[in-house]
Amino acid sequence: MAFLDKVIEVAKKDLQTIVLPESYDPRTIEATHKVLKQGIAKIILVGNKEEIMANAGSFDISGASFIDPETFEDMNQMAAALADLRKSKGMTPEEAKGILLKSELFFGVMLVKMGYANGMVAGAANSTANVLRPALQILKTAPGTKLVSAAFFMEVPNCEYGEDGIFIFGDCALNPNPNSEELAHIAISSAATFKSIVKAEPKVSILSFSTKGSANHADVDKVVEATKIAKELAPELSLDGELQFDASIIPSVAQKKAPDSAVAGKANVIIFPDLDAGNIGYKLVQRLAKANAYGPLCQGLAMPVNDLSRGCFADDIVGTVALTALQAQMQK
Repeated sequence: MAFLDKVIEVAKKDLQTIVLPESYDPRTIEATHKVLKQGIAKIILVGNKEEIMANAGSFDISGASFIDPETFEDMNQMAAALADLRKSKGMTPEEAKGILLKSELFFGVMLVKMGYANGMVAGAANSTANVLRPALQILKTAPGTKLVSAAFFMEVPNCEYGEDGIFIFGDCALNPNPNSEELAHIAISSAATFKSIVKAEPKVSILSFSTKGSANHADVDKVVEATKIAKELAPELSLDGELQFDASIIPSVAQKKAPDSAVAGKANVIIFPDLDAGNIGYKLVQRLAKANAYGPLCQGLAMPVNDLSRGCFADDIVGTVALTALQAQMQK
């Protein structure tokens, strides 16, 4: 069974409610039809029901819930709650209401915050910055987490490495040049995401162009320090660094380069030293190894909000909804 099929099967066992605020986008409508037909999650669409239904064409989205900010009976309560969350910035309930009426993204995140939904998926029609801004302002980070990061699940066909070809790559979308402490938090968050969704023990490698002192450079020092911090923060984790990629996943190479490492040759969680490496790395694997790349999945938020590429397809939204549902199950 393919990775995403397994995710969907788990999502079906405990249905979560996911809000899709970009309700007028044709891809959102098609994805809603598919999610509801497969019984993956409950869906909230934001906007005027008649207008959304008029755009649905042959897609059956009648099983969704529709919440129109213009007629939402709890709007004043929601505006008061948002104003209270942003009172340090001087926001008034009137200003909050204006934002909620104007921005479907802020409205969608507040639906999650107030318990109407368990998570949100957006980004088909909005930039990553616009999707994450309300999530960071309203939901903030999860307890014990200092950093929001983004990871991709990589499913590599006919691959003997990782967890039967399944890896998580982080951070590949959000943090351009994390310092050692930030890199450690990315590693810990990625391990938790892997364990919760793949249901297997994470083995974390923090990558470098050096393996165990084979090169000297400030960039290597950053990874060595990140490894030290991560081990101090999460001593229960199977984690090591600095490791090159081949030493991380190939047992024969690991035996030569890092024979004393418990992770080398077995890694399934791959942490890149910066966003250049992460973004390039996942796209190389996706294109050359014909891997399926699911994400970016946001890690570290108090409640799940996930971003989409503006070039996504409806099936990408379906997959992200399923992954978001699993995150919500874990956080419950």
